Amino acid sequence: MRILISGASIAGPVLAYWLTRHGFSVTVVERAPALRKTGGHAVDLFRPAMDISERMGVLPRIEERNAGAERMRLYREGVRHPVRVDLSKIFSAASGRHAEIMRDDLSEIYHGATAGDVEYVFGDSITAISPGGEVRFENAAPRRFDLVVGADGLHSNVRRLVFGDESRFAAFIGAYFGVLTLPGDSGLDGELVIHAGVGRTAGMYGARHLGGARALFLFRSDREPGRHHRDVPRQKELLRRAFDGLHADVDGWLDELDRTPAFYFDSITQLRMDTWSRGRVTLVGDAGYSPGPAVGGSTTLAVVGAYVLAGELARAGGDHERAFPAYERAMAEHAHGSRAVALSAAKTLVPTSRLGVWGLAQGARLISALPARPGRALVRLTTRSARLYDSMTLDDYPLASGAAAGRAGREADPASRLR
Repeated sequence: MRILISGASIAGPVLAYWLTRHGFSVTVVERAPALRKTGGHAVDLFRPAMDISERMGVLPRIEERNAGAERMRLYREGVRHPVRVDLSKIFSAASGRHAEIMRDDLSEIYHGATAGDVEYVFGDSITAISPGGEVRFENAAPRRFDLVVGADGLHSNVRRLVFGDESRFAAFIGAYFGVLTLPGDSGLDGELVIHAGVGRTAGMYGARHLGGARALFLFRSDREPGRHHRDVPRQKELLRRAFDGLHADVDGWLDELDRTPAFYFDSITQLRMDTWSRGRVTLVGDAGYSPGPAVGGSTTLAVVGAYVLAGELARAGGDHERAFPAYERAMAEHAHGSRAVALSAAKTLVPTSRLGVWGLAQGARLISALPARPGRALVRLTTRSARLYDSMTLDDYPLASGAAAGRAGREADPASRLR
């Protein structure tokens, strides 16, 4: 059975890995000419994604590339002295298993686990999908596949082709997110510096292996995002306006906008679809149920969704009419919960009032100052994300026997393979 996946970032390679382990033949098509190495930003892997990564045999590599900050200095707008926070305590309290890693590094790791057993086609994109499974491409000759999966992100091409324009499903939650790479050694190895004001938060972090620091920006706006997700000059102008006068440090970060080697910007938009499947096509990760960049744990959700989709297809013997509904049932609660978490996180990370800014600083200081056990209890009481991700459970889907499973598993660490 031949399955085509569009997208080689996170969900695509994870799905390809597990489909191959279950005995399916997999092709991944990616619009970019190679794996994206544009600097990227840090993403969170919570317990279920860490468990899946361990089963894939790549957890040691993820832990080696952990970019998570251990300390934070948080400056409130107009207040000279910062609040100092022990982030390691907060993360350990929030989730029993957690890593923060650059998105490009994670994509490279997942791709490496599949490269020997999956056909990757870079520099191409799907232009049409017929009900019978014939797929047309921008460059390659048409080919027929039994199933097609869109793993191509928030602005999914597959979703547009099969389900219609993004505006039908997108819900802007009133905020934007941007990241740029800053040159040189920031001197912030393991530390995050935050400047928080009403409706806007900016930060910078660095680590020895990043080759430069990252500056991140979140800000509120009542304006709908419109069609500027590829209009880079417009994006930079929005950032400059939103953060004008917050702090001299932030002004210095923004001075690098026109020189930065890597820049990312998007509206924080949720996807709200009644179904992620139509005929032979389904969606996984941000393409189907993005809770919003930077605030909803979308990377963990994508990894879990890819694992579940592959497992349900295997359980149904490749019968998509059984597997796709089972996949959607298994992921529905997680997707809905992540949306609620994202809305709550956006309100916390980008406060709407001076009281909210004060509460952000004091809450972080309190949690980091408490001993481990009461700190953990407080985080679980006050953060919906910790409860959501730690409550996710993973089925053990039986693997295919024989040569197909053996080939797909040869890159994995034997000690970490599924029994």
